Amino acid sequence: MTLFHRIFPHPLLSVVLAVVWVLLVNTLTLNAVVFGAILGLVVPWLTRAYWPDAPRLRNPLMIAEYLLVVLWDIVVANVQVAVIILFKSDAARRPCWITVPLELRTPEAITVLAGTITMTPGTVSSDLSADGHAILVHCLHAPDPDAVRDQIKSRYERRLMEIFE
Repeated sequence: MTLFHRIFPHPLLSVVLAVVWVLLVNTLTLNAVVFGAILGLVVPWLTRAYWPDAPRLRNPLMIAEYLLVVLWDIVVANVQVAVIILFKSDAARRPCWITVPLELRTPEAITVLAGTITMTPGTVSSDLSADGHAILVHCLHAPDPDAVRDQIKSRYERRLMEIFE
């Protein structure tokens, strides 16, 4: 292990923690930056024992595309959920549980997928099969459950496979 990795066991996490701290403080001062840098050094160093294998990103540039797709889907889903709530009667709604088979195998990729599904209004990831090969998703309104499953696989899982595996 190099000296750099001894000081910064997770450099990306260090940067993210420092930036998040400055954003939470909501003011760009020397104190905020210094304390953010201290957090960025100390927290990853204290938690390094819990990260035996750092996740490997095969295609880190794909993260930007994934974030844009997710942000767009969140905006669109907000409008769709508002329309469903405001204009569809309870009898017209078609809530359902959908099992999405997974090709993803890395725990980090599965966690990102579950979080993405939950962040998108109208869907919630609720369970992962014991073998990690399927995720259970609840949809507020899904007249075609197969289309929802296919959309999750094509829009999210495919991109996550390119990023992580």
